[in-house]
Formats: sequence, structure tokens, C-alpha cells
Amino acid sequence: MNAPLSPIGKSLLIIAGSVSLALGVIGLLLPVMPTVPFLLVAAACWSKASSRLHRRLLALPRIGPMIAQWERAPVLPWRIKLLSIGVIVLSLVVPMWLVHDHAWLPWLFAGIAVIAIIVVLRMPGAGSGSGTGPTRVGH
Repeated sequence: MNAPLSPIGKSLLIIAGSVSLALGVIGLLLPVMPTVPFLLVAAACWSKASSRLHRRLLALPRIGPMIAQWERAPVLPWRIKLLSIGVIVLSLVVPMWLVHDHAWLPWLFAGIAVIAIIVVLRMPGAGSGSGTGPTRVGH
């Protein structure tokens, strides 16, 4: 069981959730910045620190149901996994091209991409149970 949060801890989580929500809103406007991870962080922070803010986030018509679903069962459908991997790869093409003359920076970007892809692939997939691959229907 979790220990109750101190007032400072609650305040820090509320601030972190608010900043995360702001970054998520910016992500709606900028195609290179993600939205969903920031909204999930805001929900996680507020679920611990402020039930009122958490309920307000869940009450939003477009994103509330998605966040509630994630909180019930944190799984990624394979379509979303593949889309995420595509975005990771595409978002690193330009930075890697810009620093291609640098000795080690492209390798750093590639390493970050590999780690991010591994994290996405290891997340449980909707219907797969283990997240190790797509579910075969009828087999």
C-alpha cells in the first residue's frame, strides 16, 4: 500500500501533471511532439495527487475514455505499435542526417531509437497477453 503523500509531494505531482498536460496540448499542435504520453503522465500524476483533476481529465470527451482504458488495461494494439515504431524511425531521420558528419552522435540517436522500439515492442499488445506478437485469430 502506498504511503500518503506529503503536501509538498502532492503539489509537485500536481505541477508535474499540469506541465505534462500543457506539453500534451502543444503536441496536438506540433506534429513532431507526442500527445498521448504526456496525457498519460498527467493522468498518473493527478491520480495520486488530485482526484478532482484526475476526474476532470477523464471527463474530457475525446481523451478521457482513452485514458480510462489505459488505466484499466495498459495495452497497445498492434496497429498503434507499428505506427509508433514508424514515427520513431521517421522522427530520427532528419536529426541523424543533420549530424551525419559527427563521429558518434548518429549512433547515439540510433541507440535511443532502438531502445524506444524495444520498449514499444515489449508492451503488452491488445489481445496478445504477452505483447510478443500479433494474435492469430482462428488458429
